[in-house]
Amino acid sequence: MSQYQSFYGEISADVWHKAQQIKLLICDVDGVFSDGRIYMGNDGEELKTFHTRDGYGVKALLSSNIQVAVITGRQSNIVERRMIALGITHIYQGIDDKLVPFKHLLDTYQLSAEQVAYIGDDMVDLPVMQQVGLGVCVADGHPVVKQQADFVTSLNGGYGAVRELADLLLLSQDLLQQAHGMSV
Repeated sequence: MSQYQSFYGEISADVWHKAQQIKLLICDVDGVFSDGRIYMGNDGEELKTFHTRDGYGVKALLSSNIQVAVITGRQSNIVERRMIALGITHIYQGIDDKLVPFKHLLDTYQLSAEQVAYIGDDMVDLPVMQQVGLGVCVADGHPVVKQQADFVTSLNGGYGAVRELADLLLLSQDLLQQAHGMSV
């Protein structure tokens, strides 16, 4: 099987060809955009950290007409604010059955499942990951999810895994130079 090269290592031909078809990236949040830890203050204030590289990757995708959406099981104002700041308009929070918004997104963008990538880290992500064209798990995801994924990032959730996937999508579609406005 032939290999392709990304900034993060070798990519199988199968994953590369799947990445070339992607028009929508759907992301989980906790354990993907964040490291999965939730900081709680004495007054119930919730804090999360987000990596700026992931944000840059999202903006690069959106500028290249690859849509980005978020589906997460938790409800958080901080997630809403961060995703809006990145330009993400489809933000689904407090979702138990992630297949419902997934199907809504397919209808909204008039896409087939093969044109969608999903990145997650835990068991709740499997139903959507098994439906999409490119199912991705972060490096520190649950072992079962990693086993089921088409691709496992080299970076952990909250530490640039979304950016790694964004770069792969852009590179495979020959959009990376345009998205970043530079030679790479």
